Amino acid sequence: MIRTAGEHGLLVETGSLELSHRVDAALREERPEGVVEIVPGPETVLVVAPGADQGRLRARLESVVREESGRAAAGDAPDRPLVTIPVVYDGADLDSVAKLAGISADEVIARHTGRELVVGWLGFAPGFAYLTGLDPVLEMPRLDTPRTSVPAGSVAIAGPYSAVYPTASPGGWRLIGRTPVRVWDVTADPPSLFRPGTRVRFEVA
Repeated sequence: MIRTAGEHGLLVETGSLELSHRVDAALREERPEGVVEIVPGPETVLVVAPGADQGRLRARLESVVREESGRAAAGDAPDRPLVTIPVVYDGADLDSVAKLAGISADEVIARHTGRELVVGWLGFAPGFAYLTGLDPVLEMPRLDTPRTSVPAGSVAIAGPYSAVYPTASPGGWRLIGRTPVRVWDVTADPPSLFRPGTRVRFEVA
């Protein structure tokens, strides 16, 4: 389903994160004329194109969805980059996470480093990536009272996601460590180290 979104946008309802990633990647590789912004979500991709021919753009999006759906059904695995993030596991909430999970702090670390995560989408703040695939044992509710400031580089978990805070900001995620890696740099191109679909592996620094 493709819906009109505001004056200049079309919203592609993909129905899955996997197809959102595929459509996003295909559009960035061969960007349709007039498109200025592509915003993937868990089950959608928003395409903003001021002044573009909406009928032609809609037809192009329908074609991309068909092609990428076919590739997914055929088991054609996309080539996705892997980013390794070194972490010092000394977060303020590490012990409480261990207690809530009923495991040791060392096992929290082992479970966090033991899986390859995938960038689902970016939101909340520029460069803030929701990393999917977290070990279910580590799924935790957000803090009842968010912190007024979380340092940049903080490695955190909340719900079924992990994340690296790109800049200092308020936040209610549970902090388990920190990394020296800059995941958001306005002088870089692109400024975000993470893109939807990027594979991420944490390792003990």
